[in-house]
Amino acid sequence: MFTVNQSFGYNLKEFSNDTKIISALEVLAQSGEYDVFNNLQKNAVKIRFYNLSGYGNVYATNSYDKTGRRVILINSIYESAPIEQIACLIAHESCHILRKATMEEETIATQKEAACWTRLKKDSATYPESKLTKRLNRLAALYLASTNDGNNYIQDKIASSSFYKAQFGM
Repeated sequence: MFTVNQSFGYNLKEFSNDTKIISALEVLAQSGEYDVFNNLQKNAVKIRFYNLSGYGNVYATNSYDKTGRRVILINSIYESAPIEQIACLIAHESCHILRKATMEEETIATQKEAACWTRLKKDSATYPESKLTKRLNRLAALYLASTNDGNNYIQDKIASSSFYKAQFGM
């Protein structure tokens, strides 16, 4: 019996020149997250750390630069976060295609982030007790509970969030 792995032919420096982000992209590549790279390449996305303090409590965002090119901005307060966590933020933001996110798109992106964390989190590693770690652990728990009983707890969480209610005009 033969197995065939999808060929990985992306130049990671095409997406960022930051070594930490490139390391996070390598983690995604090694875990087979090819859809992340397809989205990044299809949308010509660049990724960088950026001070998002003026945007509220944001982990990362999908935006556009002055030339209209898509860019993923990861909050610079997470520059020292473990690469697995940076990878999860990238995976989430790569799912955003529309100029203005919808409930469906945000649910898909958040599920992707949670699924990545369940695969990338190393049992032997000690992660910092940060807001990001707590968020990823909560999302992973919701994702696994949803997988077990068929309910979509991530969508429920997004739908009940005051942040997303305001963003989606609900």
